[in-house]
Amino acid sequence: MAISESRNPGEIFGIEEAIVSESCSLSMKLSQTFFPPPFLQSSGLYQRSSSHAIFAFSPAFSLDDWDHRIHHGDDLSLFPSLRLISGYDTALIHPPFLRRFHQILATSLLDHEVRRAVTERKRIIFTGHSSGGPIAVLATIWLLEQSLNLKNPTNQSLPICITFGSPLVGDIVFGHALRREDWAQRFLHFVSRYDLVPRLLLSPVDPQLHHILQFFHPNSPSFNQEDISSSQQTLHMYTTVMRNASYVATHRACEAMGSTNLLLDALLGLVKMSPYRPVGTYVFCVGNEKLVIVKNSDAVLQLLFYCLQVSPEESVAEIASKSLKKHLMYESEVRHCLEKMDVVCLEHLEKVPLSSEDGGEDDQMALIQSVLNELGMSTEARLSLRATGEIEKQKMRNQGKIDSNYSKIEKALKSLESYKSSCALRGVGYYDSFKLQRDIEDFNANLKRLELAGLFDEILEMMKRYELPDAFVTRVEWVEMGTNYRRLVEPLDIANYYRHSLNEETGPYLNKGRPKRYKLPQQLLERIRRLPAGSCSESCFWATVEELRIEKRSFAETKERVLELEKQLLGWLTSGEMTKDVLVEGSTFVQWWKTLPDEHRMTSCIGKVLIDGVGRNAPIV
Repeated sequence: MAISESRNPGEIFGIEEAIVSESCSLSMKLSQTFFPPPFLQSSGLYQRSSSHAIFAFSPAFSLDDWDHRIHHGDDLSLFPSLRLISGYDTALIHPPFLRRFHQILATSLLDHEVRRAVTERKRIIFTGHSSGGPIAVLATIWLLEQSLNLKNPTNQSLPICITFGSPLVGDIVFGHALRREDWAQRFLHFVSRYDLVPRLLLSPVDPQLHHILQFFHPNSPSFNQEDISSSQQTLHMYTTVMRNASYVATHRACEAMGSTNLLLDALLGLVKMSPYRPVGTYVFCVGNEKLVIVKNSDAVLQLLFYCLQVSPEESVAEIASKSLKKHLMYESEVRHCLEKMDVVCLEHLEKVPLSSEDGGEDDQMALIQSVLNELGMSTEARLSLRATGEIEKQKMRNQGKIDSNYSKIEKALKSLESYKSSCALRGVGYYDSFKLQRDIEDFNANLKRLELAGLFDEILEMMKRYELPDAFVTRVEWVEMGTNYRRLVEPLDIANYYRHSLNEETGPYLNKGRPKRYKLPQQLLERIRRLPAGSCSESCFWATVEELRIEKRSFAETKERVLELEKQLLGWLTSGEMTKDVLVEGSTFVQWWKTLPDEHRMTSCIGKVLIDGVGRNAPIV
């Protein structure tokens, strides 16, 4: 458990107090403007210098701007990083928010103004209150995506997002992608303990939301009126949101605790739970000028539910009314909290005290206990928080287990390198020697291939179940290891595939036979190098050769594919991504290439390599 004792906001939030205050002021100003523009750019009035440019987005108060059932397609072209690298699943972004961001980008001067601020080397801050928050989130990701194209991006060139009372934006894949790219730390969300709006999307959008939105709409006669905050619609909305939030929080807590109760799966069939989840750093305004900072997304989910429970001193109607009023009070609440800077950072959640009576062994634990009591954390809530802490610890243990296999994988790869060298000494290509399986060395190489497949499949399975830290997949040493593994071992898998004629039952290797343990390292390398999908396919060379060799088509029908393969081969040989053993006399490739028409071979880009000196150390040009 850790507490922040610093009074320096820059150390706690990673950004100056003045920037947080101005972001809040601009955001709330738009929320209270009758006809707000899509965004408002900071005038720099509160800034000591012009080193920052703040863009605040206005909220929307129409039901159409909230209802996920109004769906116009998911255009994620601006957000290529929001997907699983280990699969083809893309993130789900709340459709109305995504649509609105596209509209703002297409119809306003946002792109122009942001580019100008970037050119002027200003630090970009995107901010928003209420449903302006999700637009700020998407604008931040949009600019972060563009920063990937910079040769040397600096912290100064990367944007920061600050929201106030923002609803959720994306699903579990959305959060995973932001943490994987190390972007989650760039999102700072202020949430009042009693604000209902950040919880709204934990529940299906109810038609009653229309009445609630009128309470927040400056143009409505019901704006900030007592009769709405104390109405039956408000009570209905509060109970509906909290009931659905309980399903989501309880289900996730049970998963975290490793529950095997079949009722857990049955619940999914009976209740359609919200897919949206928190991501980033959350700052909970407790209500007594105290701030509680939480970075664990699972813990934030539990707090969003449990913090808004009815206390013994208040009625459901009172809490429901307060849950609307608090949404309009961020400017004063945030300002007072920043002045006092009484901050508690909840970390090491697995040590959360279960009893509200436990005073703790030291001052730190006593302060944590005090905060949990002020937040109304029951024993059930504390158990859920502990479970979220255990999830993080288990992920690190799993990573340690995988790391312990690193040397074993390295040793197996070295063994296959030796096998490849021995094939060259025997004058036989690496691929063809393994495909023929005539010597004991070939048999031993197959054992290593199977051993490595088991080790890499274990990693993939853990990633599929989100049992590893999100950033594990992008660690440089594992990206390099995966690339070496793919280039060395996949040709053996292809040889085995065609040796046993699996293509006759399953189809071509590249269509149905290629395992994910090769796809993932290739996708990672292409992403890191910012290359088009499929451009690092050198390890699949032999599969293409086999299909061209097997196909009973005329050269005219396959000419374009042949030309592309030859061009790729020359590039891979020149760059060293493939070795010259592919050119050994009698190899599957050379035998097939010799069957091509003479006029083609004489003008081929690899003709100087193969004609009159196949495999005899001909120069690579």
